Amino acid sequence: MKNIFLLFTLSFIILLSACKSKAVKETIKEDVIPVKTISLQQETVQQTIFTSGQFTTDDETNLSFKTSGIINKVFVKEGDAIKQGQLLATLNLTEINATAEQASLAYQKAQRDYERASNLYKDSVATLEQMQNAKTALEVSRQQYTAIGFNRNYSEIRATRNGYVLKKYMNDGQYASAGTPVLQVNGAGQTNWILKAGVSDYQWAAIKIGDKAVVTTDASPGKTIPAIVSRKPEGIDPQSGTFVIHLKLQNNTDIPIASGLFGKASITPSQTGKGWAIPYDALLDGDANSGYVFVTNDNTTAQKVKIQVDKIENGKIMVSGGLENVKALIISGSAYLNDGAKIKVDSNQ
Repeated sequence: MKNIFLLFTLSFIILLSACKSKAVKETIKEDVIPVKTISLQQETVQQTIFTSGQFTTDDETNLSFKTSGIINKVFVKEGDAIKQGQLLATLNLTEINATAEQASLAYQKAQRDYERASNLYKDSVATLEQMQNAKTALEVSRQQYTAIGFNRNYSEIRATRNGYVLKKYMNDGQYASAGTPVLQVNGAGQTNWILKAGVSDYQWAAIKIGDKAVVTTDASPGKTIPAIVSRKPEGIDPQSGTFVIHLKLQNNTDIPIASGLFGKASITPSQTGKGWAIPYDALLDGDANSGYVFVTNDNTTAQKVKIQVDKIENGKIMVSGGLENVKALIISGSAYLNDGAKIKVDSNQ
């Protein structure tokens, strides 16, 4: 009886183990996701870079006082046309005039001291050293007087050329530190308009001086302005965190443009690169410049990789980076995948 019970128990355990093994196999089978793939082949890609920025001119200038002080009067307002040499702003000169008068009195005293020392030296009363010290003091006071006069002349702001007032940073009665911008001006109508636009480090590397671009603005819908890349800075702009390139407009005679106006640009780099054309359905979580796709190198495991997107053209996505050393791209079944998921490639594709 005991042997029969042991035999029954052993049979039950074997049966339970077989059922569990079958369940595990079914679970593993359920985790294998059927997908469709395409092979990848790199081809020549003409990259187009899209960006945006603000219009300005190549002679935009911030004007400030040479010395610190209280602003007495700002004679212009934003948008005013100005002429070269026109008085734009002045400081209260009370303190500056007092300093200039002190320098003048010190200079006069130094002159008297030098003349006295020279006469005494001729009479052999003063030594050569005393006469030389008096001469040095005279030269020092002369230079101080000249510097004070220079600063007094630059206690006013005058227009450096014909143009317009773009911004008025300070008003009458405010304290202006030396070098602090008071007015921003440009020479609109006499110089070249440019579009300052930010690009990423990847885009910056592809752009060269002289590359062609097309600029548009919502102020003139449907119209385009040809432009070229006129400046490519070697450092990141600390305010925007991007590389700010300058696009010089080639012809804008019939399109109204104002400083600070928003504009868009498409830049065509002269150098071509290698890339891939992939179906739009293969892209996951994409934005203007990047996205994610699933790929496989062994037809059994899916990998999620980040790609660099250049443009969308004729229903396909042009990719310039991220697919190096990849054998196949998954184009169907991606919605059910995660990184490292088991896959089965459809043999009927």
